[in-house]
Amino acid sequence: MKRFVLSLLIIAFIFPVMSKAQTSELKFGHINVQELMSMMPERDSIRQELQDYQNMLRNEIQTLQKEYTNKLQKYQENQGSYSQLVKQSKQRELQDMQQRIQEFQSTAQQDFQQKQQELLQPLMSKIDSAIREVGEKHGYIYIFDTSAGAVVYKSQQSENVMPLVQEELGLQ
Repeated sequence: MKRFVLSLLIIAFIFPVMSKAQTSELKFGHINVQELMSMMPERDSIRQELQDYQNMLRNEIQTLQKEYTNKLQKYQENQGSYSQLVKQSKQRELQDMQQRIQEFQSTAQQDFQQKQQELLQPLMSKIDSAIREVGEKHGYIYIFDTSAGAVVYKSQQSENVMPLVQEELGLQ
């Protein structure tokens, strides 16, 4: 019985000491991924491609709206000479066209977001791989992204791993 109690006391004493020693070895780091992305050389070509795509969509919407405006003007100028049947047909045509424009705008917005995600995915994968590599090489338990807003506090003991990730990516 004495051995059992003595063993429990030894375990009770050693466990917190071991826990404390293990805790002091934990390494935490942080990085601002948005800032890192702004340093990446691919960013400019992605930004330009997205701008071109957005301009193409905007031009298409403007073309559709111009066509609608022209048809509406023509209808308003000639509606007095139209029969009731032709007038109803033209009104339906204008309503359908307006609805198609609204649907195109909505679809274009979703399409742009999908294009943005498609273009950014390889860049984000590259950054993620570099962060993982730095974490493994330098023994970090966690690396937090401060640009995501999820970190509400970081102590001075948290190390900024931006220089290490930049080095991993070959950025200066």
